[in-house]
Amino acid sequence: MLNVTARQDLMSKIIETLSVVVEDARFDFGENGLQVRVVDPSHVAMIQMDIDAAAFDTWELDTTSLGLEIRKIKELVSLGGPTDLIEMAYGDETGVLTVNLGKIDRNIRPLDNSTMTPPTLPALELPCKVTISGADFTQALRAARQVGDLVNFSIDENSFTVHVQGSTDSVTVAFDKEELQHIECDAPARSQYSLTYLVPLSKIFGNLQSVEIGFGENYPLSMSFSFHDGAAEIQYFLAPRVENDM
Repeated sequence: MLNVTARQDLMSKIIETLSVVVEDARFDFGENGLQVRVVDPSHVAMIQMDIDAAAFDTWELDTTSLGLEIRKIKELVSLGGPTDLIEMAYGDETGVLTVNLGKIDRNIRPLDNSTMTPPTLPALELPCKVTISGADFTQALRAARQVGDLVNFSIDENSFTVHVQGSTDSVTVAFDKEELQHIECDAPARSQYSLTYLVPLSKIFGNLQSVEIGFGENYPLSMSFSFHDGAAEIQYFLAPRVENDM
């Protein structure tokens, strides 16, 4: 049994975040909240999402795991406004998830859970960390995307720099220590990542007060941020693009 209700703005952020990486996902509904772990087919990007039950308007359920096509949920959620309620109901007897928005009921047959094993998250000790406002980081990424597909992050103890070198143009956005909320780096480092994954995700964290970034010399990128007054926590991992990958 599952009976869950959430505001449209919460459901929209959940779905938009996951859709950056995958087309379908296993939603694990537990006593204390929702957990989703996904990795994209090429194993370049990975997301762990934890949403506290308190973020939902209704949370009445037995522990339930549902494999869902992101597109189907996104189609219905997109029809609502931020304060509209999205109701989700599932029963083992029917095997169907009913998603309600106002007068609209959409019945969705879940996917086979046996084919959707959540990935194991990496245990990373990243040597460099930055905390920056979501708006500043989003602006830097979008400026970088105007020139190329691959972005270089550089860091030392006093600055964090976003740089892209295109065929004819380049973009550099540099942040001094005083412009950052936090910076921690024992030795200068540089690493390159795909903007294909980063720019779409910026739609989620663009208006947030802070985004925590961790990386090192050719290390994977880790990004952590939260929304809905901290009840929704996202950790995102992105593999680096090293020279022989290009």
